[in-house]
Amino acid sequence: MSLIVAGRFTTFPAAESVAEKLFSRGFVEEDVNLFFVNPRGQHARHTPHPVHLAAAPPHRIRNLTMGAVAGAVVGVALFGALLSASLPSVLIAAGVGAWIGSRIGGGWQRPTEHEERVHHETRQSGVLLTVHVSTDNQAMAADILREAGAAEVERATGQWHAGHWADFDPTEAPHPYAEAGVQRA
Repeated sequence: MSLIVAGRFTTFPAAESVAEKLFSRGFVEEDVNLFFVNPRGQHARHTPHPVHLAAAPPHRIRNLTMGAVAGAVVGVALFGALLSASLPSVLIAAGVGAWIGSRIGGGWQRPTEHEERVHHETRQSGVLLTVHVSTDNQAMAADILREAGAAEVERATGQWHAGHWADFDPTEAPHPYAEAGVQRA
């Protein structure tokens, strides 16, 4: 894992001028990266449509199961009894009834995982200037970001690959850079 210090700016030109200050203080281009963090809830996190039963609360699993069973019974009773249908058509009716019943039992809802993540996000949008640092130069990078007017300065550990923070998660809360417990060069 790499040590990363980052600061949030409102514009790319402001962040680019700070990057120039970092370069003049000895940081190299492959250790500095700029990118835009979208506003809360617009991070294109994909929540799959199918219900994941392992992540579903117990009452939802119970409702889905009861709805599927009730739907299958109703499908077989209506289609099979009223029309005196063949075995394949009764099985199809049971399947369709189970599917409709599970949708009704589940309340036609998607999992709330994405909605909860969106509402609990604390990271502000803006241009994030990230710096791959060592324990020796992290305080200097944080000082440069602060002096240049970064709205927030944070410290993180992550994977730095090919000149950027490869495992950055915009929904994760930033960890403010605090000088306590941090070594100075």
